[in-house]
Amino acid sequence: MTQERTPTPARPAGAPEPEPIRWFGTSWVERGGDYRLRRVLVPIGALLAAAAAAFVLRLAVEGIQVADNGGFLNGLLVAAVAICSLLAALRTWKLLTEGRDALTGWMAEDRSLGVVWVIGGVGSLLAYFLRALREAPGEALHRAGYEKALARHDRKQTGRGGRPGTAAPGRGRRKR
Repeated sequence: MTQERTPTPARPAGAPEPEPIRWFGTSWVERGGDYRLRRVLVPIGALLAAAAAAFVLRLAVEGIQVADNGGFLNGLLVAAVAICSLLAALRTWKLLTEGRDALTGWMAEDRSLGVVWVIGGVGSLLAYFLRALREAPGEALHRAGYEKALARHDRKQTGRGGRPGTAAPGRGRRKR
């Protein structure tokens, strides 16, 4: 899916542009247009994807249980899937609420724990679903960064006397 840019109110030249969010584009800025429709469809999609992933995991676990390896191995397998789902859900929640920069320690490991994140995909999708019920996932982070950039831009503009491209008074060339 391509990242669509929804029209936003006219901003002065040089004002920062909002970053698009997956599935929402930049509709999160003004919360207009199809934002509300996407706020309904994204959680439903995440829940359906979690159900599909849980079904695939169930087939995999049942395939191993057919081998009749014993109750201990089956219990260990179910516990491993549950732990991977919990870890992936915690990581996804932190990623959506605090950003990638906040991931430290084992949560920041993408390569070495990649299998854990794949097996725990159900937990990750459920965390995405729960976050999507509150806001567009990652919207709070994007909004904070965007508002900070707008404030910085406004301070820079008012420091120039409100007129872009002009020097502050008393800062002209020195007379000799």
